[in-house]
Amino acid sequence: MIELHQLNKIYGKGTASVQALHNVDLTINEGEFVAMMGPSGSGKSTCMNILGCLDSPSQGEYLFQGTAVADLSRNQRALLRRHFIGFVFQGFNLLARTTALENVELPLVYRKTAKRERHEQARAALAAVGLEGREHHTPAELSGGQQQRVAIARALITNPAVLLADEPTGNLDSARGHEIMELLTSLNRERGLTVIMVTHEADIANYARRVVHFLDGTIQQDLS
Repeated sequence: MIELHQLNKIYGKGTASVQALHNVDLTINEGEFVAMMGPSGSGKSTCMNILGCLDSPSQGEYLFQGTAVADLSRNQRALLRRHFIGFVFQGFNLLARTTALENVELPLVYRKTAKRERHEQARAALAAVGLEGREHHTPAELSGGQQQRVAIARALITNPAVLLADEPTGNLDSARGHEIMELLTSLNRERGLTVIMVTHEADIANYARRVVHFLDGTIQQDLS
């Protein structure tokens, strides 16, 4: 599904330049659950941003399902993000004054999906993450774990090929964090959803079937 070949990312110029990624080679197959680990500044988040088409490499090649992402226009990259990639963030990124149902159906609004169909799909997505009956609650009326479930439902509603999760348990207590990881594990196992997750917590990374360790912009270990 994903191939990175000799990927480099440099921020800044001249003496102020910083090399965030250095000749990274990485292949991720459909249906894998991969955790990316490493200290701050190791390159894991930069790699995640490139995978999500939120940033571009300075050199090297990124292939998504065999397509060279660098050859795509800005609009085509936006369509790739919208139709093939789901995002889950540490901070949930929910709209505060809208219900869980409205938050989840937002990607379908951008697709101009009919209102009735949006509602049906959003209800099904919320049920899939264990939030049936919470459709009309706002984020303030939900726990942190429930808010993250809403965010996961929103990511799933477009049926993405891959789910990118950036520190998905970072704002949760230990118990809620493990609940979210059980949910991601079941989505990977039962739906065959490809999951790529950035985390700095070893116990969270243990849920993945493969752990890629970054250090100083390079992959130091790739353990299955």
